[in-house]
Amino acid sequence: MQHDEVIWQVIRHNHCSFMAKIETGIFCRNPYNVTGICNQSSCPLANSRYATIRDHDGVFYLYMKTIERAHMPNKLWERVKLPRNYEKALEIIDKHLMYWPKLLVHKTKQRLTKMTQMRIRMRKLALKTREKIMTTPRKEKKREARREEKAEKAAVLHRSIENELLERLKKGVYGDIYNYPVDEYNKILDKEVGKEAVSEEDEEEAEIEYVEGYEELEEEDIEDFGGLTMREDNMDGNNVGMDDDDEDDDDEDDDEGIIAVEHKRRKVSAGKLGKEEPGAKSKKKAKVLVEVEHEDANERQTAVF
Repeated sequence: MQHDEVIWQVIRHNHCSFMAKIETGIFCRNPYNVTGICNQSSCPLANSRYATIRDHDGVFYLYMKTIERAHMPNKLWERVKLPRNYEKALEIIDKHLMYWPKLLVHKTKQRLTKMTQMRIRMRKLALKTREKIMTTPRKEKKREARREEKAEKAAVLHRSIENELLERLKKGVYGDIYNYPVDEYNKILDKEVGKEAVSEEDEEEAEIEYVEGYEELEEEDIEDFGGLTMREDNMDGNNVGMDDDDEDDDDEDDDEGIIAVEHKRRKVSAGKLGKEEPGAKSKKKAKVLVEVEHEDANERQTAVF
């Protein structure tokens, strides 16, 4: 038969694997302990009738142990699920522990109260955003720092060697005999080609071109000067068939004829240009004021009239 006093004397004075002695006192690691303190009234091993509260994934259960099931270790504890409502849970505890010792019932209700308060605090903390502190191994930090330092040194050395070889290649130190890695040689060629392309683009942008500003003329301007151009062409054609004897006429007749024709042309051009835009005057004057010096006075008079 089980004797609670004998069991307690053995556990207390000889050895207990659940006992934890610290400066503040002696505690119990057994998960079924209702208070967590190592004493005879709270020890789940030295009491044949015992009750406690345990938490399984946020659900509270009432565990009860009786002397009638001591010979069946697989059915030693009887558990009852408690509702989330605190008052209903207390009612269930009173119902199942109606004839149990008052101290044990009080300790069980006290444990339920503490666990309910703990669950409320956990829910509140879960809603708040808190910083999570993560620790990194010191050896890993040192290893990564060493690798980074070595990589930087290797990169600097590789770049210096590449620049030196490129300078020697440009100076022609090696001549035609050199054995470059294909990848590095292609990279250098791509860089040189890219620089030449950029320089050519800059040169093309620096070129200056002159474009004629009066390319598009209106058809009306051409029609206005059509008559004058035809008259000049007729005059030139008539001059081809002139004899040398006709050129020896009086100078006074030639001067009077030239002056009359010039006055007539200026009046016609001024009347037509006054009706058009001021910007077009410079263009039409430049085309109209074409003087023909060697002409016969009699032919000019017939061409004008």
